[in-house]
Amino acid sequence: MLKQCEKKAWEFPALPYSFDSLESFIDAQTMEIHYTRHHRAYFDKFYAAIKGTELENLCLLHIFDMISELSVTLRNNAGGFYNHKFFWKVIGPNCGGRPKGKLADAIDFTFGSFEDFQTLFAEAAANRFGSGWAWLILRHDGSLAVTSTPNQDNPLMDVADLRGYPILALDVWEHAYYLKYQNRRADYINAFWNIVNWDQVSSGYLKAIE
Repeated sequence: MLKQCEKKAWEFPALPYSFDSLESFIDAQTMEIHYTRHHRAYFDKFYAAIKGTELENLCLLHIFDMISELSVTLRNNAGGFYNHKFFWKVIGPNCGGRPKGKLADAIDFTFGSFEDFQTLFAEAAANRFGSGWAWLILRHDGSLAVTSTPNQDNPLMDVADLRGYPILALDVWEHAYYLKYQNRRADYINAFWNIVNWDQVSSGYLKAIE
């Protein structure tokens, strides 16, 4: 699992591509609203809640490890800040395809095939009632698993049903897709595979298993 917990000045991360880069799978207006309003609001409210407290000196991994002891408001905003920051990194323009190398081998070993993994992940995303996330995680025993979390929870939190280190994520809040797909979450999930940055996902997996 992670060997260290980064401690950096709290800052809102730049989006690593332009708002229209993911057309025609995610439209530019959705990306702009999602990043500048939703993600920004989570960060601002999170930082406002921890500023001047002992939590300001902790990293997110430590905060998530004690999230059950903190307020629901802090939990939602800390999760919203981290989850989106992670999500922007594992998607991108000119991506898609399928994983290679050790991650591909691990997916085949765990799920039987990449296609079987896609089916399981899509089911986790489609069946998450209301708002939430679907995840591919590395569990503490070194195995991969697919899971989902409600609202802005994530598998790093001590409240998660299945804990582990995130490898891949999909945001299934309606604000992530409604302008383009309306209530057709399944279409959004299918489109997601065209923007997965498997190089970044594989890099995260390799770092996690070191």
